[in-house]
Amino acid sequence: MSFRSIFAGLLLVPLALLAQTEAQAQEKVRIGVAVSWPGYAFYELARVKNLAPDYALDITIYEDPLTGHNQLAAGNIDIFVSTLDYAPVAIEYGLPIVSVAYSNPSYGVDQVVLAPGVSADTIRGRKVAAPEAFIGQIMVGYWLEQNGVRPEEVDWVNLNADSGVGPMISGDLAAAYMYEPYTSRLTGALEGTRIVADTAQEDFRKLGLFGDAIFMNVDFIKKRRQAALDMLKARWDAVRYWHDNTADVNALWADYLQWPVEDIEAVTGTNGKYFLGGIYMFDFDEAAQFCGAIPGEPPFGRNGGFADAVATTNDWWVKLGVLKERHDPARGFDCSLIAELAEGGYRQSLQARP
Repeated sequence: MSFRSIFAGLLLVPLALLAQTEAQAQEKVRIGVAVSWPGYAFYELARVKNLAPDYALDITIYEDPLTGHNQLAAGNIDIFVSTLDYAPVAIEYGLPIVSVAYSNPSYGVDQVVLAPGVSADTIRGRKVAAPEAFIGQIMVGYWLEQNGVRPEEVDWVNLNADSGVGPMISGDLAAAYMYEPYTSRLTGALEGTRIVADTAQEDFRKLGLFGDAIFMNVDFIKKRRQAALDMLKARWDAVRYWHDNTADVNALWADYLQWPVEDIEAVTGTNGKYFLGGIYMFDFDEAAQFCGAIPGEPPFGRNGGFADAVATTNDWWVKLGVLKERHDPARGFDCSLIAELAEGGYRQSLQARP
């Protein structure tokens, strides 16, 4: 062995030790993701682009929101991104979980779809699909009530959109909760299918509850508050990065989620802000307004609308038999983190790019 090769090998030792030391110096944060979904991919973006350099982000996609919430309640993860609707469930069962931010409202991507020939007048007693105790059940229930049908007058089937397409095509279902890209697959395969409601409609949009939220374990907030603050900031730093580099990030997400990039764009759009028929991305200021932490009216709900969203969700869970009673909505969310960031001067106001 030559002197040169020996010397090169000796150089590798301190470099390896340095890398190991840096890895050990990073504080680990365990993050759960409800399902494979572009709106939940911002922490992966933060990880890949090193937007939280002091932290090692350990991210798990569960493909099952309830499992993820159970893991959060058990303290096996610190943060969980999912839909807002679990907040009152956590209250009723006394779980150590709070929602700390409303991140991206649904802007038409969530829909109620009727099979050919079905109407509100003929739906009583027939099978209606929606994921139990999930946002889709509230949406379908709200549409039924709007049309004079009580939720108990239909036969509920516990199916998410991805599992509902086949039964709709085979004629087993009269109606279903759907979202893209599954709606397009259904309407393309079954002529006469009708989309009768979506979350871009004013009646749904003004409720401010059909969308995604960031949940944290209360012990994580209490014992590691700085990490909790840094994780919220990293998430909105990732929103800024997506806004400024939308095409590149959409391609990154397509690879991460194993989706066609066209399906990513059908949810998040290409202008770095929203997609009508997809989701609307709250910038930090809008999320802070929804929390009531800074002045101004957010585009969904109202300033301080977090309490309204949790209370309305709670009412619907009682109506649908998921929960037994109404609770103080303030127990389901904690806006102190987002308020602390705002008080420290963190701001972010983003507009759709041309």
